[in-house]
Amino acid sequence: MFPLKDNNPSYTRPIVNISLILINVIVFIYELLQPNIMGFMYKHAFIPAMLFDYHYIFSSLIRAFNSMFLHGGFMHIIGNMWFLWVFGDNVEDRLGHVNYLFFYLVAGYVSMIVQGAITPHSTIPLIGASGAISAVLGAYLVFFPHAEVLTLLPIFIFITFVWFPAWLYIVIWFFIQYLNGIFSVVSESMGGVAWFAHIGGFIFGFIVAKIVLKKEYR
Repeated sequence: MFPLKDNNPSYTRPIVNISLILINVIVFIYELLQPNIMGFMYKHAFIPAMLFDYHYIFSSLIRAFNSMFLHGGFMHIIGNMWFLWVFGDNVEDRLGHVNYLFFYLVAGYVSMIVQGAITPHSTIPLIGASGAISAVLGAYLVFFPHAEVLTLLPIFIFITFVWFPAWLYIVIWFFIQYLNGIFSVVSESMGGVAWFAHIGGFIFGFIVAKIVLKKEYR
């Protein structure tokens, strides 16, 4: 299930969302220019095992920020940036430019802390914008549940296009993350994906959006 677009136009120019996408792309190009990409990741990315060592608390905060803009390959960045393109503009429209940027960055930190708490001994660099983008999906679910999302849906050897209600698409997406997260704990294998960063980011975004919505209706 891959989202192609929604039917939910934004009423302001999503300058922060576009800027985030451009920064991610620029950083990815910079990654590709490195002679030793893996060494570059270990030097600059967030490593869960460092999070709870007081010697590395400050550097972990810097590394977590870096990790929000680092990606592990073309499919990784294309998938993340496309989700951000489809869903981020509306959330920025609702929150406002400055609030959206703050929300996105805090969500990135929260998602990495959650993943770090689940895998506190992992020395594998945690990279990608997916934790923050998961928060965007959580907020989108609250703000725009009745929007529709055009989805590329493969069925066996066939590909079809289906308009899903946003709430249904995002609930299915979250359910997949949740199942994979539980399976990764049971099997003691993350499979290279930080599922709990997705789950933590999504819940954070959902809660923040609920609080915003409650304040709007006072």
